[in-house]
Amino acid sequence: MDAHEKNDLQKLKELVEDIRICMFTIVDDHSKISSRPMSTVKIDESGYIWFFTNEYSETIQELSKDNVVSLIYAHPSKNIYVDIKGATSVIIDKDRIKELWNPMLKAWFPKGIDDPKLCLIKVAPQEAYYWKNSSNQAIVFLNILKAIATREQYSEGEHGKIKINQPV
Repeated sequence: MDAHEKNDLQKLKELVEDIRICMFTIVDDHSKISSRPMSTVKIDESGYIWFFTNEYSETIQELSKDNVVSLIYAHPSKNIYVDIKGATSVIIDKDRIKELWNPMLKAWFPKGIDDPKLCLIKVAPQEAYYWKNSSNQAIVFLNILKAIATREQYSEGEHGKIKINQPV
């Protein structure tokens, strides 16, 4: 990974590190779109994004042959929105499960790390689009009104595309 990719990866991590829940969106082989909220367990130093799930869950069954997903993160109070496209891998590795396990996960997986159905989804980000406005909601609203009054286009703050191309 070159310096530019490392900077992009760091930017991505900074954008989503405070957003624990994303909409995990799948387009299956029949072009059916399904989304569900999922809790991000970790974005590791290599940029992989990790989730826990049941090996026999709908999430796993709905993944398409190419395993492409979109992770949609939103933090409205901070005006941060991120859409990450990536490829998934299902990981069944007890050591990695122990490493990433958090006791709060027992609410969804009562048998804990010994649950035989427990697995991980690893997302290898390929690209991301982001929108970030450092102003609070009141200032954003006032800037929108100002743009309307002056007939100038509203500037939404910082936005862009991040290319990562993580190997799956």
